[in-house]
Amino acid sequence: MNWGAFEKLLSGINRYSTAFGRIWLSLVFIFRLLVYLVAAERVWSDDHKDFDCNTQQPGCTNVCFDHFFPVSHIRLWALQLILVTCPSLLVLMHVAYRKAKEQRLREAGGDSYRCIYPNPGKKRGGLWWTYLFSLIFKAGVDMVFLYIFYRFYRNYTLPRLVKCELPPCPNVVDCFISRPTEKNIFTLFMVVTACVCIVLSLIEAAYLIGK
Repeated sequence: MNWGAFEKLLSGINRYSTAFGRIWLSLVFIFRLLVYLVAAERVWSDDHKDFDCNTQQPGCTNVCFDHFFPVSHIRLWALQLILVTCPSLLVLMHVAYRKAKEQRLREAGGDSYRCIYPNPGKKRGGLWWTYLFSLIFKAGVDMVFLYIFYRFYRNYTLPRLVKCELPPCPNVVDCFISRPTEKNIFTLFMVVTACVCIVLSLIEAAYLIGK
């Protein structure tokens, strides 16, 4: 990853965000993205390899693992982080469009040119709607993924032992999940930070509408 370009991108997003938006961005970058990259990927790296079932029946372990882990936590979190950060880039693109349009009209108008966007980053007109849409979209994405996690993994927790009787398992088979306590801690941490991000986005939307 090119951290210099990433830092430049973050500074651009910060420049056009409110105080609540800066807090949201810091929370996503430090408590979600870095935790995901540094720790969470390693915690789930052995989820399939160390998913043990007390049977030698070929295919039984794979079928049971697929049943209890329909989608990996890591892949869901990766998709969630991508979708939740894209709207901020949309705001940057809108500001860039305003600057480019301003420059183009300035060159075409010459001395008679009248400035359309004295401050292209000011949240007025179309940019206001773009920014508001980005807040609603970010909160909506986090809510949808919290629901998905709840549907797949009840109460956002993993049990130590699961019982499986799906074909081709010969009977009821006991399967043991690798490091369930550690995975539960990380899952609850990500869920709590997502909830905080939802609250921040809704507060920022209310602040933007009120202002």
